[in-house]
Amino acid sequence: MHLRDLRFALAWTLPLAVGVAAWRSPWAAWGVVFAFQGGLALVEAIAPHWTSPPAESASRSWFGWCLRLHVLWQGALLALGVAIAARWTGEGGSPWAIVALGIGIGGVTGSQGITFAHELGHSRSRVDRTLGWVLMSSVLYAHFMVEHYRGHHARAATPDDPASARRGESLWRFLPRTLAGSFASAWRLEAQQRALLRRGWLRSPLAWATMAQLVGLAALAITFGAGALLFWLVQAAYAAFLLEAINYIEHYGLERGAGADGRPEPFATQHAWNADHALTNCFIANLPRHSDHHMHAWKPYAMLEALPGPQLPAGYAGCLFLASVPRLWFRAMEPRLAAL
Repeated sequence: MHLRDLRFALAWTLPLAVGVAAWRSPWAAWGVVFAFQGGLALVEAIAPHWTSPPAESASRSWFGWCLRLHVLWQGALLALGVAIAARWTGEGGSPWAIVALGIGIGGVTGSQGITFAHELGHSRSRVDRTLGWVLMSSVLYAHFMVEHYRGHHARAATPDDPASARRGESLWRFLPRTLAGSFASAWRLEAQQRALLRRGWLRSPLAWATMAQLVGLAALAITFGAGALLFWLVQAAYAAFLLEAINYIEHYGLERGAGADGRPEPFATQHAWNADHALTNCFIANLPRHSDHHMHAWKPYAMLEALPGPQLPAGYAGCLFLASVPRLWFRAMEPRLAAL
C-alpha cells in the first residue's frame, strides 16, 4: 500500500468530529457539519487547481475497507444520536436542538453514507451490495438501490431520468420531481424484474428493506420516544436532500442525443459535470470524477480518472452553496452550457 492511499481514510474524520460535537451539544453537531462544508468550499475556491493524484492502476483491498468500515462509524453515530435525542427529550429540551442534531448527523449519513453505499452497490461482491442496502435503509432511501443501478445509469442525461436536472430548472423545482419520480421508478423497475424472473414480492430485497425501514421507525418510537423518532426522520431527510442536490449538480442541463433507432446515444464524457479537487475526493471517494464513473460503472472509485469533460465552476461543496441560490447557480452554469 502506498502512503498516498491513506488519503481516503481522511473521510473518517467527519463522523468522528460530528460524534464528538454531538456528545457535547446537539447544536454543535450542526455547527461542525456546516463548518466542514464551508471549509471545503473555501479550500476549493482558494486552491482550485489542487487536484487528486492520477487514477490507481489496480484496485487494492484497502480501498474497499475504507468504505466497509464506514458502516461501523455510521452505526455508532446513529446510535449516539438516538441516545442523545432520547435524553434531551426526557430532560425537556427544545425539539429544535434535536432537529439540529439530525441535520448534523444527516450531513454525515448523506454526504458520506450515501456516497459509500452507492460505491458498495456497484461492487461485484454480494456482501458489499448488502452493506449498501444497510446504509441506504438507515436513511430511509432503500429504493435508491434499485432506481440508481437499473434506472439512473440507463437513463442519465435524458428527459426520462428523474435524477437528471433540466436546463433552467432550479434545485427547488427539481427536488419534488426527483423525489417522487425516483421512488415511483424504483417500484416500477422492481415489479418488472419480479415479473421477468417470475418471483413474488417475498423475494424482493426492496420490499424487505422497505418493511425493515417501517418496522425500525415504529420500534424506535416505542423504545426511545418521539425525540428519537424526530432525530431519525430529520437525519434521513437531510441525507436525502444532499443526495438529490448532488444529483442535480452532476447532470444539470446535459442531455444525450438520440440515435437513429430512437435510443439515447452512449454515455460519454460530455454527459456529466466533473470536478477534481483533491480534498473533496478524499471525503467522498472520487465521486466528482463522474463521467468516468458512468462510462465504467464497475470501476472501483480509486481507479476513476479525471476526464476532460464539462467542468463545474467549483467543487461539490461550493456548488452545493451555489445551487441553493438559483440566481447564482444559473449565472455560473449558463456560460458553461452555452460553450458546450
